[in-house]
Amino acid sequence: MHKQFILLAFLWSCGLTYAQDTDEDAWVFFNAKNNVVNAIENPISILTQRAIDRKNRHGISIDMRDVPVDEDYISEIKNTIGLTVFAKSKWFNAIHVRGNVADIYDLLDLEFVNHIDFANKALNRLSQFHPAKDKFEFEDTQVNITYGTTQNQIDMIKLNGLHSLDYTGDGIIIGVLDAGFPNVNTMGAFQYLRDAGKLLGGYDFVDRTENVYDYSGSSHGTKVLSTMAGNIENQYVGTAPDASYYVFRTEDVGSENPVEESYWVEALERADSLGVDIINSSLGYKGYDNPNYSYSAGDLNGNTTYITKGASIASEKGMLIVNSAGNSGASGIIAPADAESVLAIGAVDIDGVYANFSSQGNAIQPTQKPDVVARGVATYVIDSNNNIVQNNGTSFSAPIMTGAIACLWLALPNLSALEIMQMVRESASKYNNPNNFLGY
Repeated sequence: MHKQFILLAFLWSCGLTYAQDTDEDAWVFFNAKNNVVNAIENPISILTQRAIDRKNRHGISIDMRDVPVDEDYISEIKNTIGLTVFAKSKWFNAIHVRGNVADIYDLLDLEFVNHIDFANKALNRLSQFHPAKDKFEFEDTQVNITYGTTQNQIDMIKLNGLHSLDYTGDGIIIGVLDAGFPNVNTMGAFQYLRDAGKLLGGYDFVDRTENVYDYSGSSHGTKVLSTMAGNIENQYVGTAPDASYYVFRTEDVGSENPVEESYWVEALERADSLGVDIINSSLGYKGYDNPNYSYSAGDLNGNTTYITKGASIASEKGMLIVNSAGNSGASGIIAPADAESVLAIGAVDIDGVYANFSSQGNAIQPTQKPDVVARGVATYVIDSNNNIVQNNGTSFSAPIMTGAIACLWLALPNLSALEIMQMVRESASKYNNPNNFLGY
């Protein structure tokens, strides 16, 4: 983590040095618009009657794009010394500015600025990461979703803001590594996913078969998948209902043996070859049936276990790895959640209070663990009989976060996996004061 910050600091200083030499053009995009609901309900306040009639005639809805850019935002930027506003767009909710690069970067400090797109593409990587901006927020104004039982799970991590702007995972591929996926290919909760052609198949590495849905010894993977992809109208919506999914069985529930680590790494390699973007793993390892194979607490140091080293390679390949922190409480984080490049997810209850079973980080890990948390107490999931039930565990807080990250990455496609992970940390409520219970 420290090397990452040093690199970013170096890039930032390079950007400031460059900024002294020339002015640049850029588009500044805003987070939201004020009074959107009122404007849409009273369209004559923002459109001519002829425009309203034309839209009605052709069945075109009036939406947030028809609402003008907030003039207060524009005025504040116009008052910035060194910058000139040349144009504005209500469709993009953006303005075109020209000025000193450093002054344009500083606009990211404004709460209402979402991101900046420089005409000079070489500057865009810097503009997406600004160390002074620690929140990424959206206003729920556009798409309305009836979540039903998952409302709290969505609201707790403010995912409704991304969903409201139609970032629901479309175009992102998630690989799910777990213990069993019975009935995923037939049950109603995944009918929407199947009909959209987004259940892409998978592989059972334990039984070495393409029939990944046939194993009925565990429905854990089915429940995990439901928190992201489940969709029962007006009753249940997962965190990334429009993402695409591969499912891989790597866990043998009949025993605990290090071969499961090898299956897990094989699955990562398969996922990488298939172009998977994000991995969700609600699995973890420390103790084995043969105690000679078990890891000590000191082995959970981010670079010792086979599975952790495999996860680190997967991250280097560009995939974003999300893993359950574990359900071991004070006994600590499980592998591969100990890896620096793995986003380890702990669990909280409906009120955001630490769940006492959620694995705690400690000084053994090279970075703060867990990274962040989501709901893992009485979490709403869908079982293999298509029933909405409640279960406990970081097994469910992790995929809730995985789906949210898919939506975030869709909104910010130019960021790397590590940059997205850092943005998630920085958006969290305890970023400036993390602890070993809740992370950031």
